[in-house]
Amino acid sequence: MDVVEEAGRSITELINQGIEFYSASPQYFYTKLAELKLQMIETATLDANKRARILAENSGNKIGKLKRATLGVFQIVGQNSGEDFSWGGTFNTFSRKKTAHITVKLEYLVD
Repeated sequence: MDVVEEAGRSITELINQGIEFYSASPQYFYTKLAELKLQMIETATLDANKRARILAENSGNKIGKLKRATLGVFQIVGQNSGEDFSWGGTFNTFSRKKTAHITVKLEYLVD
């Protein structure tokens, strides 16, 4: 990836020499996205369950059976970019370093 970025920075020099061509910024894709999504869903589900248990216990209850589980959109934004999250999901391909987010909503019956 470093070689591609360096070549992109050298394009101005070639254009100044009269060489004409079209160029665009490089795009970066994560090739193990399907595996990452599964890992993130697992982690988010465990975290949501833990938070539900803490909320229930602190109010003198226990969580019962899972009533409903909802998976939100998957967001990939440039690391430290301040990009806005989108209702339909965000998939940044222009930042080399990225941060991924997913939302899981679990609804439990309370015992």
